[in-house]
Amino acid sequence: MEFKMKEVGFTTNLEYGELHVAGDEQHGFRPFQLMVSSIVVCSGGVLRSILKKKRMEVEDISITADVTRNAEEANRLEKIHIHYVIKGKNLAETKIEQAIELARKNCPMVQSVKDSIEVTETFEIAE
Repeated sequence: MEFKMKEVGFTTNLEYGELHVAGDEQHGFRPFQLMVSSIVVCSGGVLRSILKKKRMEVEDISITADVTRNAEEANRLEKIHIHYVIKGKNLAETKIEQAIELARKNCPMVQSVKDSIEVTETFEIAE
């Protein structure tokens, strides 16, 4: 990946399109937003694949992330709590719990930060 400086922040061209990254939200995505998004979406994608392999009928998954940052240490990310709302048919809580555990172990982004950012998950089944 190659990044080019612009007046505020940096830009890179990727297969999907141009990505603008800056500390100011008016000029691009903030680095912490991209990091949290990477971790959350990777986890959700892996979870989705696992649920599909377990033949669970998932219609939709929405995810929220609560982020804890430490202002005394350069505003570093310390914790990300991921909450899944899963909608489908005949969803078994124990199977979902097992799938979330498997997703945590198989998500490259979570594994990349496991010793520096605490990642926790909860879920609920939507009607």
